[in-house]
Amino acid sequence: MAIQLPKKANSLNFTMEKSAKIYLAGHRGMVGSAIERKLRSEGYHNIIAKTSSELDLRNQQAVNAFFDLEKPDYVILAAAKVGGIHANNTYRAEFIYDNIMMEANVIHAAYSNKVKKLLFLGSSCIYPKMAPQPLKEEYLLSGYLESTNQPYAIAKIAGIEMCDSYRAQYGCNFISAMPTNLYGTNDNYHPENSHVLPSLMRRIILAKKNNESSVVIWGTGTPRREFMHVDDLAGASYFLLQNYNEAGLVNIGWGEDVSIKELAMLIASEVGYRGSFEFDTSKPDGTPRKLMDTNKLNHLGWKPSIKLDEGIHKTIKEVIGMF
Repeated sequence: MAIQLPKKANSLNFTMEKSAKIYLAGHRGMVGSAIERKLRSEGYHNIIAKTSSELDLRNQQAVNAFFDLEKPDYVILAAAKVGGIHANNTYRAEFIYDNIMMEANVIHAAYSNKVKKLLFLGSSCIYPKMAPQPLKEEYLLSGYLESTNQPYAIAKIAGIEMCDSYRAQYGCNFISAMPTNLYGTNDNYHPENSHVLPSLMRRIILAKKNNESSVVIWGTGTPRREFMHVDDLAGASYFLLQNYNEAGLVNIGWGEDVSIKELAMLIASEVGYRGSFEFDTSKPDGTPRKLMDTNKLNHLGWKPSIKLDEGIHKTIKEVIGMF
C-alpha cells in the first residue's frame, strides 16, 4: 500500500541534523567520494555506503529491502552510469536502462520510507542541443537533445520529473541539481570511455612522457565547454541540502567556458608539453556549446571557488604518476 506524506513539503527552518543517517549512493565515484569528503568535513559521519556489488540499484527488490532495513533520513543520489561521447553513443541501451532503473528504484524507496530529503544529481546534457546560451533552468524540454547522449539525457530528465512529481503528489522534499562538466579527484581516465578533460589529460601526459610530436583530439576543437572541479560540486551539493527545498532543478556551474582547443593548450602548458595538436574531424563534436546559467544558485548564496587553471594544476599533480 502506498504511504501518504503531507501534501506540502516543509521548506521552512530546515536543518540537516549532524546525527542524521545519510545514504550516499555512488560513494566510490568522483562525485560521490567528493560529497562524502565534504559531509565528513562538516561533521556528518553517519553515512551509509554500498558498492554496486553489495547493492545493485537496478534491482528493485534489493533496493526496497535495503531501505526497509536501514531507514535513512537523507538520500544523495550520485550513482549513475556515466561516460564520454564514445561510451554514450556505443552503450545507448545500458545508459538509458541502468540510469532509469537506479533513479526510479531509489526515489520510490525514499518516498516509501519517508526520507526527509533527497538530492538527485544529473548533468548539463539534459538541455537541448541548440538551446540559447547560457543554459537557464527553464530551457529544459524546449528542443531536441544532442543525439550522441540522448539516452543518458532522457534518463536524467526522468529523474528530475520524478523528484518534482513525488513532491507535487506526496509532498516529498526531493530536489534536483544539474552540474556542469566535472573533473578532479577519482575521475575516470579510461582511454576510450572517459570524458573530454580526463581524456585530454591522459593523452597529453603520455605524449610528454613518450616524447610524441603530436596529440590527436576528437572533433574540430571548437566546441565550448564549462568545467568545474568536483570539490566545488560537493560544496554546492552540501549548500543545496541545507538551503534549497523547492520544486525545479538548480544548475551548478562556473558560468564561464573554454573551447576544447583552449583546454588542451591549458593542460599542455601545465604538463610542459610542446608538441602540436591534430584534430580528427571524422569524430563528432557533440553539442556546440554548453554554458550553464548559474544565477539561480548564485542568488541563493553560493558560488564556486576553484578556478580552472588551479583545478587542473591540482588534478595533474594527483594523476601524473598513474600513466
